[in-house]
Parts: sequence; C-alpha cells; structure tokens
Amino acid sequence: MKILVVGGTGALGGHAAIHLAAKGHDVTIGARNPAHPGTPMAEMPFLQGDYVAGDFTPDRLRGFDWVLFAAGNDPRHIPPGDDAEAHLQRANHEAVPAFFAACREAGVKRVVQLGSYYHQAAPELVEGNRYIQSRKAACEGARAEGRPGFDVVSVNAPFMVGSVPGLPSMIFEPYVQWAQGKIPVPAYAPAGGTNFMSFRSLSEAIEGAFERGEPGKAYLVGDENLSFADYFQRFFDAAGNPAKVEERDEEHPMLPDIAIPQGRGNWVRVDPDADETATLGYRRNDVTNAVQDLVDQFG
Repeated sequence: MKILVVGGTGALGGHAAIHLAAKGHDVTIGARNPAHPGTPMAEMPFLQGDYVAGDFTPDRLRGFDWVLFAAGNDPRHIPPGDDAEAHLQRANHEAVPAFFAACREAGVKRVVQLGSYYHQAAPELVEGNRYIQSRKAACEGARAEGRPGFDVVSVNAPFMVGSVPGLPSMIFEPYVQWAQGKIPVPAYAPAGGTNFMSFRSLSEAIEGAFERGEPGKAYLVGDENLSFADYFQRFFDAAGNPAKVEERDEEHPMLPDIAIPQGRGNWVRVDPDADETATLGYRRNDVTNAVQDLVDQFG
C-alpha cells in the first residue's frame, strides 16, 4: 500500500513508518520539517505540511491508499505566547476532523488515528482537563468522518517507551544518563504509576489496525502496569547501576507533576482486551526490551 505518515518525523510516527516500510509498504513522511538526518525516515519521500494550517488538502493527499495520523497536539506543541486552550481547540477539536475530511475527499481508503489513552482508561480525568478533552475530541471527531469506503480506526496509547535509530530524545537520553550516574539526581521516583508500552508494540498495533481494525472503533492499547519507581528501576538495571529506586511523594525533575495528569500518587491502569490485542496482533511484555534499546542507543 502507498501510505502517508503524518507526524512521521517524530518518535512514534517515525517508528511506525520504519515498521510499515519494513513490511513492504511504500511510505511517505508528512510533517512541517524534514526528518532528522541519519534516521531511516530521512531516506523516505517527504511531503511538507502542517495539518493545523490546513496544508494537507485533498489534492495533496490524493494517491495515498492509507494514512497514519500521528500528529495530534499536546502541551509541548503550544507556541510561546499562545493561549493554550485556544491552541488545543484549533489543533485537536477543529483541525483533526478537517484533516480526516480531506483524506476522505482525496479517496484515501483507510486512516489510523494515533491518540492518547486517558479518556478511555480514566474517563474521570476528562472533566476539568482541557488537554484530555481535546484529545478525546480529536479521537471522536476523526472517527465521525468515517463513511462506507473510508475507514477510520483510532489506536489510543499509554506512556510510550522506545527508540528510533539516529533520533535524539529529550526524554529518554536524560533518563539513561541519570541511570548511569551522570546526572546528580537521587534514585527516586514520584509515587503512583501508569501503563507503559514499547514503540515496537505500538507499531505492531498500528499495522494491525490498518489490516484488521474495525472501522469506527477506538482501540485502547497498552502493555505493562508499572509504578514509576518500577519503571525507572528498569533503566538503572539496564545501565548496570545497583542503586534501588525508591518511591517518594515528591515531584521529580525529569517526570514533573505536569506530566502526570492523574496526579502524583495516583494510577492509570490499562488491562487490554484480549480479543482486541489478538486482532491488532501486538506483542506484550516488551517494556524491558525497549529500555535496554534506549540504554544501548544513548549509553
């Protein structure tokens, strides 16, 4: 299939693009800027555009069989000085459904929307959290554009762990350096936990959604429910550091409270439906392998 991966220069979209290309698909990267030099995505065809600005018109999307949308906005994407609520409204509530409508008009047959897990895994968090509300609106708005002959499937993922060859990481590279004792932060983690999933498992789930996903369905995917202390411990173990990561009810400089929507000390757990997991065909128990990959890449 001829596939466009919008958001394909990032970690999740990039990993999925590499995975789909390895399966024999003809993959094009869509993004505002070209892929990082030295990554496999930099060798793929590139279609420049910003979905929020409406750059991906039906004319530019015509000819693609499938599209992976891996470009939803979160607080990291809010331009300096912009009103956060207004930006999320524009980027997720409005621009995402408009992009999917353009795909339909272009004759694309199937689109997979990569979304966030909070509104499915912890619906009690939706009220009062504008970011989660906007990701829920993007998921529902995208699927509402589906029609006979134009399939839309959502894959909503938890905390992600993994690496893309040649791609720097502002999150995981410091984790590895910390676990190696190169950053002077004590071996502790904030209280609470969540579900974690490897890039590899997610790319497999995306492939399964393209091939076997039920049109109009939102799949809640995930792998291992871990405390943040258990999660960080895996970095220390992979780095060969004998320190034991303790749990503390205090903010962590590399996992600040703003990055824990459920609140420090609380959990968001995911128990993936066995039938849905089998349909999508993704591996489980892969978080430790993903952490080892990170230590190998950034160590």
